[in-house]
Amino acid sequence: MKIGFIGYGSMARALAGRWAGQHELFIGGRNAEKAAALATELGHDTPHGSPAQAVDFADVVVPATPHQAVFDAIAEIGADAFAGTTLIDINNPVPGAFDGDFLVQQYDGRSLAEAIADAAPGARVVKAFNMCQAKVWEMDPPVFDGRRLVTMICGDDTDAKATVAALVEAVGSEPLDVGGLPYARQLEACASLVIKLLLSGHDPYTVLNLIQPEVKPFAE
Repeated sequence: MKIGFIGYGSMARALAGRWAGQHELFIGGRNAEKAAALATELGHDTPHGSPAQAVDFADVVVPATPHQAVFDAIAEIGADAFAGTTLIDINNPVPGAFDGDFLVQQYDGRSLAEAIADAAPGARVVKAFNMCQAKVWEMDPPVFDGRRLVTMICGDDTDAKATVAALVEAVGSEPLDVGGLPYARQLEACASLVIKLLLSGHDPYTVLNLIQPEVKPFAE
């Protein structure tokens, strides 16, 4: 699978680090030096370049920028460039978090993921990986209280969700399809509670895990 990242921050580093060696990766960003640094860190001759090059390279695109910058990236690259790609929205629109306001920003009553789907109508948008801080995705595997972390995903395209579910499994987590893309509204709201806990001093490994008795950790 070819996965292109737009951005090189903590979430890009965490997820790309788990997928490196399993899939072909491309690190794209406006700052060529930062993109090159992460590509070098990942090894496996990971290529790097511009955001547009990352999208052109990829079957799966991961915008790993601040949520406000996703729309600028789509506009700069061109919405048509995303046609046919699986676009994983990992972000949460909580613009006032550092000022103590943890309410989720809505887009005419819709989620960030739905707004992204409107901005890039040819993309197959799936919401995933938004419920945890980056350090959780660096865990190998992410296990809490003896149970694998459950990663909830949602989207309107069945094949795209199957692709993302495979990537969830690749980081050692248990995927759970919770429905169509409108359910991103609930996932973003749940994530805002985690963000509130984290910025209130809780450990970075604080998670909301869905307890499913049949989900067990990997055998060590």
